[in-house]
Amino acid sequence: MAVRYLLLLAIFLLPTQPTTQAGKKQPAVPAVMVFGDSLVDVGNNNYIFTIAKANFPPYGRDFKDHVATGRFCNGKLLIDFIAEKVGFNSSPPAYLSPQASGWNLLLGANFASATSGYNDHGTLVLKYFEEYQGKLAVVAGGSHAHSIISGSLYIISAGSCDFVFTYYINPFLYMTQSAEQFSDRLIGIFNNSVTQLYGMGARRIGVFSLPPFGCFPVAITLYGHGRNECVLRLNNDIQYHNMKLRATVDSLRKKYHDLKIVVLDIYTPLYNLATSPVSQGFTEAKRACCGTGTVEASILCNPLLPGTCPNARTYVFWDVWHPSEAANKVIVDSFLDDIDILVA
Repeated sequence: MAVRYLLLLAIFLLPTQPTTQAGKKQPAVPAVMVFGDSLVDVGNNNYIFTIAKANFPPYGRDFKDHVATGRFCNGKLLIDFIAEKVGFNSSPPAYLSPQASGWNLLLGANFASATSGYNDHGTLVLKYFEEYQGKLAVVAGGSHAHSIISGSLYIISAGSCDFVFTYYINPFLYMTQSAEQFSDRLIGIFNNSVTQLYGMGARRIGVFSLPPFGCFPVAITLYGHGRNECVLRLNNDIQYHNMKLRATVDSLRKKYHDLKIVVLDIYTPLYNLATSPVSQGFTEAKRACCGTGTVEASILCNPLLPGTCPNARTYVFWDVWHPSEAANKVIVDSFLDDIDILVA
């Protein structure tokens, strides 16, 4: 099954015009540039050939003008709230590099093939980023383009579908290497990719930790063995990965003294929401809002489904893979101090 909606997309949020309306502050950074997956994709997936889409109802039903933009959510994503935090009234337009298929750390070209080998898609997106830099220089001029590149905020969300759609479903992998070994390989590629990104001018980088996959409704459905609770094995794998990620980010910070780089922890706030929803004003965390809340995502979450919840604000998950807008806001609120550090 082609589940390419979770391929990591290269999203570039173009800088706003240099002037602002009276009384409004200039954004803290000239642009926000995002390398990420469907947790942060504002609509680039609409232009990729895949059956996995989110540009139809009920997606976007709580977004501005109730428009399904391609965001895998009922409303705003993590990146929308981050963009607002740094001074953009809303997410600037997404720049889609021609033929961009996304940044993925290890994912093979053929999801179903255990022998397809690994492709370092990270290098492909850095190629697209280099393309973008050239186009930006033509539009803005070399000096201004350099200032935009070095001053922008970069957000990276990588590794999610490597675990979910490569490791856990590929017996060739999980029977021949441990989750820790697989994670170590991902971390090595991540380190190399950030090093290259630094060499291309990035100086402010926020890196999402991996979320608690074991608490996602789809994980409970597929791996919960009938128990309506988070799957401990999956969360343990992710906690190991996040520990290695933090150590790598610390190492990169020490290596490059002019690099601001922090881990933006989405694991902890989402885990807390998933395990103690009522304490934070939510009512449901084990099932998603869309449909039965057990298997529906993308084309399975569609206008023909009966039973989609009337109020997504009380649900932690919108579909079985993606948090609701309300949950996204709670997550971003938890690391606002880290965003301040990056843009200071």
